[in-house]
Amino acid sequence: MESLGQAQDTISGDDTYQVTAKESREILDHEATRIDQQLAEFDSYRRRTRKELAEAQQSKREVLLALLDVMDDCDRALLHIREGPDAIVEGLRSIQRRLKDVLLSNGVTAFDSEGQPFDPSVHEAMSVIEADNAQESGTVYAENRRGYVVNGELLRPARVVGRGRAGAAVDDGDPHDPLDVAQDVERVVDRGAQR
Repeated sequence: MESLGQAQDTISGDDTYQVTAKESREILDHEATRIDQQLAEFDSYRRRTRKELAEAQQSKREVLLALLDVMDDCDRALLHIREGPDAIVEGLRSIQRRLKDVLLSNGVTAFDSEGQPFDPSVHEAMSVIEADNAQESGTVYAENRRGYVVNGELLRPARVVGRGRAGAAVDDGDPHDPLDVAQDVERVVDRGAQR
């Protein structure tokens, strides 16, 4: 008969296979180490794929911004080509339509700014003109460059001309107040003109 110590150190499954408690611990330790290594590898894989995805999204954003510049050039060309040959005008319109289709297929859409309240999160104030009345003050008068969103997020802000009041209130420091932003833009433009 086995002693009590031997019985505690031996695990019998059947008559042909016996594993000691020490061997069992070694097997469990080996498996735990292997699982830890696999978890570490998976963590590295997850970090690497997140980084690659972020880089791919940044690259896509840069390509989309470049396409928007080409779209702006097409828009300007069509505005100024009043009396050109029909084939050239139609060719430019065809290129413009194709660019719009490519942008739309990538989730890029333009947003309108004219007549809308000035919003510094989506508008860049290029200049300010005097508003005819108080209701027009703080609104966008015209777009110099169209703004775009991609999948609901701002891709490129619109460059706009805002409306402000003559002798408007003093800048109170609120960075979201369209009048303050417009006054800041006017000061920067004035300083640049004086140099």
